[in-house]
Amino acid sequence: MRKWIFLVGAFALAAGALVIFNQRMQTADEAPQTPPPTLFQWESYMDPPFLAEYSAARGEEPNVAIFADEDEAFARMRAGYRPDVMGPCYYEYPRWQEAGLLRPIDATRLSNWEKIPEALRNLPGVAAPEAGPDMVWFVPHYWGNTSITYRTDLAPEYAANESWNILFDPKYKGRLAVLEGVDDTVPFIAQMIGIDAYSMTPEQWAEVQAKLRELVTQLRFVSSDETSLAQGLASGEIVAAMSWRVTYATLKADGVPVAYMNPPGGIFTYVCGLVVHADTPDYDKALALVDSSLSDEAAVYTITEIGDGPANTAALAQVPDGVFEDLGVPRDVDTFLASGIFQKRLANKDEIVNAWTEIRAGL
Repeated sequence: MRKWIFLVGAFALAAGALVIFNQRMQTADEAPQTPPPTLFQWESYMDPPFLAEYSAARGEEPNVAIFADEDEAFARMRAGYRPDVMGPCYYEYPRWQEAGLLRPIDATRLSNWEKIPEALRNLPGVAAPEAGPDMVWFVPHYWGNTSITYRTDLAPEYAANESWNILFDPKYKGRLAVLEGVDDTVPFIAQMIGIDAYSMTPEQWAEVQAKLRELVTQLRFVSSDETSLAQGLASGEIVAAMSWRVTYATLKADGVPVAYMNPPGGIFTYVCGLVVHADTPDYDKALALVDSSLSDEAAVYTITEIGDGPANTAALAQVPDGVFEDLGVPRDVDTFLASGIFQKRLANKDEIVNAWTEIRAGL
């Protein structure tokens, strides 16, 4: 009887040892894999060329999700949404950083970092020295403009005298559109009445709000969806729209008679980039996805198909001058940054967002 008990015990110990051995082998050879990372980006900036380098290196396709504007993206993430890589613009990412949503990026691990000119890499606040040398909060990705795209055949009087006042022209009431995000629309309208939105007093903010209320009575719709703006202009539903250059580039490529306003005083300029979420489960994959968006293929696609200037300017050597001339943008990023009104962070942004939401609700 004791011998039988001994044998049973021996078998049990052997089985237990086998389980432990198998578990160790699984830990060593079959480490759990994290899921593909998610890129949370503006429309067009998760197109295949931005993902190709990652997919080829990692053998998997990243997930993508679109946001219409950064206020929407910020609200979603504060409510618990956790992508891995996001694409805010330079004026917005500090708000995300202060909310604890970002993890610093090791620039030495980005093969395309040195292809970005110093003028962009050295923008104030980009570096994260508190996290260590070569660490950054924000990786510049592309640069562009905010102005007005308009139908030259439907509003021919503005072709020879470009003016943002078309937004308040009673002749086109109900056939106009503006962008939804406050970072575009509020500085734009403030500039029209001689106010610097980045340093306005409470009294000046009251003036801007009054002008925004006047603006809303002129509009067909408010949207940051590039497709909606392009379709509205193509069909003639709207005559003019505050937009990014991508709207103009899309319509011009389709043969629609449009122009992109560059009135006296210059137009708004911006830089958008890439950041990594503080809670990404796989930092290596996140960095690989950032690097993929900066690839030479992605850079050429950015200028030739979207109409924005890529931060990877080294790749532009293969792009003909005619592409830049056709779009009306300089090849040199330093010239671009000095050519207009650079979009910066708005003070008291939450208050401005709430006010603009209430104003446009009256549309």
